[in-house]
Amino acid sequence: MFCPSFTFTATAEIVPWLGASPVFVDIDPYTYNMDAEHLAASIEMVKASGKLNPKVVIAVDLFGQPANYPAISEIARNHDLKLIADSAQGFGCTLYGQHPSSWSDITTTSFFPAKPLGCYGDGGAILTNDASLAELMESLAVHGKAMPRDIAGRHFDHDPKYWNVRIGMNSRLDTIQAAILLEKLAIFPDEIAARNRIAARYSEHLANVAVSVPEVISGGVSTWAQYTIEHTRRDDLAAHLKAKGIPTAVYYPIPIHQQEPYAHFPSGPGGLPVTEEKAGRVISLPMHPYLEEDAQDLIIRAIRDF
Repeated sequence: MFCPSFTFTATAEIVPWLGASPVFVDIDPYTYNMDAEHLAASIEMVKASGKLNPKVVIAVDLFGQPANYPAISEIARNHDLKLIADSAQGFGCTLYGQHPSSWSDITTTSFFPAKPLGCYGDGGAILTNDASLAELMESLAVHGKAMPRDIAGRHFDHDPKYWNVRIGMNSRLDTIQAAILLEKLAIFPDEIAARNRIAARYSEHLANVAVSVPEVISGGVSTWAQYTIEHTRRDDLAAHLKAKGIPTAVYYPIPIHQQEPYAHFPSGPGGLPVTEEKAGRVISLPMHPYLEEDAQDLIIRAIRDF
């Protein structure tokens, strides 16, 4: 499975759980999402080595903006690979008016409270346009329960709910969390619009201060799970802001391929120089749809003072 290393470890950890091997792909220096050219080169590298059998690409909608799905999905199709969109941070993002699910076989998302659409505990969802995949995933999510296609043509003297045809797990969204999400979903478009206004204001005032401010892919709308700038003195800037009571975060200071459990897995040709450079420079600023201009001005002034 091909996936970026500049992401939360959850993207990669499922791969060895399934007995497969992740192959780490570098990122675009402007969007922080998977570099389509490096993906293509990585697939060719793996095929040439003959040691692994390519199966899946996992693209990530990092910080809330969509990956380059037109390019990535074309590459996946050309090599007969499945495409998974890890949209844990990007639920609601669009590219040319379409959601990642328009290109992917499966889209995953998170409703963790810190996400743009968050519940009051933990939760997530899987989306697909494939009815057969949807039925299979529902079975796996409920202890491998029998589904209509499993039951068809069979006679039971007992409730088939206790007939398990696969080894599954317990992966259900609590009803109370679903109820909360339904209410929050009603205002979600307004919150995305507010996040974009706040992000635009950050960029306007920080463009000539930071090494770089975020760039959104052409035709894309981000949900701005994070507003992330780059600075050559990132840690000093974080300490300066902390002293002024301004919280920041660093995503992700140690790329997955440099962490011990994953260090033996392969990376694409030439390594991951962009990933490693960005890991030492990125810093995320306060971002939520209710960030008032006065509070944002304090953050901007503190960064400009630094």
